[in-house]
Amino acid sequence: RPDRERTVRTTPQSLIDTHTRAGWWGNDTLCSLFDQVLEQRPERLALVDAPNRPSLVAGAAARLTYSDVQLRADAIGAALYASGIRASDIVVVQLPNIVELPILYLALSRLGAVASPVPVQYGRHELAEIRESLSAAAYVSVARFKEQCLLADHAEVFDGCKLFCLASDADSESDVIDLERSIISDSDQAGYAAYCAEFIPDANDIFTICWTSGTTGTPKGVPRSHNHWWAISIGSGDLAELRDADVLLNPFPLVNMGGIGGFLFNWLKCHGTLVLHHPMDLPVFLGQINDERVNYTIAPPALLNTLLQNRHLLDSLDLSALRSIGSGSAPLSSWMVEGYEKDYGIDIMNNFGSNEGMCLVSGPKEVPDPALRGELFPRFGIEGYSWNNRIADMFVSKLVCTETGAEIVEPGVAGEMLIKGPTVFDGYWNSPKANADVFSKDGYFHTGDMFEIAGDGEQQKYYRFVGRHKDIISRGGMKISPAELDNLLAGHEKIADAAVVGVADQILGERIAVAVVPKPGESVTLDEIIAFLKEKDIAVFKLPEMIRLLDALPRNPLGKVLRHELLPIFDAQRDCKND
Repeated sequence: RPDRERTVRTTPQSLIDTHTRAGWWGNDTLCSLFDQVLEQRPERLALVDAPNRPSLVAGAAARLTYSDVQLRADAIGAALYASGIRASDIVVVQLPNIVELPILYLALSRLGAVASPVPVQYGRHELAEIRESLSAAAYVSVARFKEQCLLADHAEVFDGCKLFCLASDADSESDVIDLERSIISDSDQAGYAAYCAEFIPDANDIFTICWTSGTTGTPKGVPRSHNHWWAISIGSGDLAELRDADVLLNPFPLVNMGGIGGFLFNWLKCHGTLVLHHPMDLPVFLGQINDERVNYTIAPPALLNTLLQNRHLLDSLDLSALRSIGSGSAPLSSWMVEGYEKDYGIDIMNNFGSNEGMCLVSGPKEVPDPALRGELFPRFGIEGYSWNNRIADMFVSKLVCTETGAEIVEPGVAGEMLIKGPTVFDGYWNSPKANADVFSKDGYFHTGDMFEIAGDGEQQKYYRFVGRHKDIISRGGMKISPAELDNLLAGHEKIADAAVVGVADQILGERIAVAVVPKPGESVTLDEIIAFLKEKDIAVFKLPEMIRLLDALPRNPLGKVLRHELLPIFDAQRDCKND
């Protein structure tokens, strides 16, 4: 039928056949996974809003069973169908973490449409670039997010597209269709039912086009099929050791690898309950862990450090149901990983992922010693090593010299990680030049992440993260990882948050600067930081030479520090040693 001919794929058929024969890819789509749970567990609790939802968007906080979700997904799907949305149509989605977001994903999956989710923090500048790249058919948002009229503010970017609203507390404007309140004619209802009966989404069709964080320039689209997400969910699901009916609390934006790969597909695979949260509100987040009896959640390293430094917050909670917490996007402090396991019986899981398909995960089965788990990752895809996580059998990795391209096989030598396998995307959307630059001739993706083989003997099984290639500081010919110093400073008793950057210098190339957020009531000097780092026996050339005290570090929606935004604050008096 024409709708099947219109669906979009980016994976070559030969690669589809290879991954399918190996058992890494199959036939499941997001909506088929949902249908399986619905048939078996229709009255199980499926989706839960954060209790502070009314302060973010319109509508009361919802608690929906799988049957409830089906009814709402069908209503939204019928409204989309009545408005002309069909297979291959690209729909830009800008929603916070409310129940409507996974429901909308289900509806778009059923239609065979492509969801392109973007963070609510994106403004007109980013959205205009995305709209131009995608030739989007529609834009879906909320009328209000906090104090911002989100849909009204961004509608002009999508002039000529269909405009849809969710979580509306008033009548929509004439050119905006309220997906939950629009009246669907009998003929459209019948047409939608017939379409769904005849059109069966394929697991190799593109389901999402997510966006890179944009920390180094213009955001780039990352198309992924259902099977891409299925493969990614294996790594994160095995790491968390998910069980039937698990309660999963997702505080990361449900628009990229962390949310979709870690939670959306795994929610259905474990027939569980997905509890939603974001933006981060610490009292609400901790209350959800307690009240919803959460089994698994994820949190950025800085937050986990803060909680462990303020144990009265943890000690006030019932944590008996919480088995593990995932973390990542920055190295994890050894003292933090040890503290949660020793004092609370909670395993901290180390995730290293990317929208493009990086999938290194480190849990107790991969790295039993919690003191090492924050810095070591299994060398998945290297012959001679076996691991419990199934992702190890499908993921291939290697390190190469950034100057010569030669493969690195000896310990302690930093190189860029290259990856390939069924988790890896097929290339950036409409970006032939970028794709030519980031894929090697033998099909590996250049991640831009610098790792080293951890050591000899037993440690030769592991990688150690060194830093982003672009973040590496070069001081007098010596290469310095800012992430390494960030990790060490996380244990300073006066520091709540810190980030190291390289500041341009005419003599040495770069000097080391540190931006520090002190704990409330504290102040930190450069001399104190130097003394603290000297106690760690680090090389002298790694010691910071400048400091600035801040109220907060600039971070992107995923919690990653935007180091380039720190550089301007060091422009003046670069040779001074303190403020």
